[in-house]
Amino acid sequence: MFFNKVNIKDVLIRENSKPGHESSLLQFTQSVLDTNDSDQYTLVNKLYINKLENDKVFHIDTIRKICITYRLRFLNSKYYKLDIPEEANIKIRQLEIDHKTSLHSFKILATAKALKLKNYDDPLLFVPMGNDYYYLIYKWGNDLSPLRKWKALPYRNFGNLLAFILLLSIATTFMLPYEKLGTETYSTIKMITFLFIFKTYCAIYIYYFFWKGKHFSVSNWDSIYYN
Repeated sequence: MFFNKVNIKDVLIRENSKPGHESSLLQFTQSVLDTNDSDQYTLVNKLYINKLENDKVFHIDTIRKICITYRLRFLNSKYYKLDIPEEANIKIRQLEIDHKTSLHSFKILATAKALKLKNYDDPLLFVPMGNDYYYLIYKWGNDLSPLRKWKALPYRNFGNLLAFILLLSIATTFMLPYEKLGTETYSTIKMITFLFIFKTYCAIYIYYFFWKGKHFSVSNWDSIYYN
């Protein structure tokens, strides 16, 4: 359903299942297993590959794409301002027992608010494996609003914002009651009106965006700064 909430863990898994991602994972595994050691472990955080779950391994490119799409952040866990739930700590301890290691350098994927305010949605806890791959340990919190992807769409990059302003200007132009002007020739009037509306929306949106110190998702998905 369109209005079902979005589970980012499921979104990551679906993205990982697309053509091309599987081959990337196999290449990573092969590069580590070249020593012919059946118990070979990952390059960072000594995790034995043969004990890992395939659907929990994600490349940084996949994580970056989802962060940009939903305007999320992927940062060191030290920036997470809430308490890590006990269930996540249990998962960490169990992994450490299974892999006979001590895990470090944890990462959190969450909204900017989750990393700054006493409010959170859908945090995911990762640990690095090396070669830009990360292992998903645990997901908790609330799922995201189904509208978040579309609300974040204009802020992915400057081109998206400009396209959004253009479409909004066109819609506004055609909503105005031109018949009350008492003339049947509306083309020139509509064009002049569109240009005026487009210029006005550009001034409002772009000024507000930069006045608030905000950045596009393509550049702030891994930023430690709030905006």
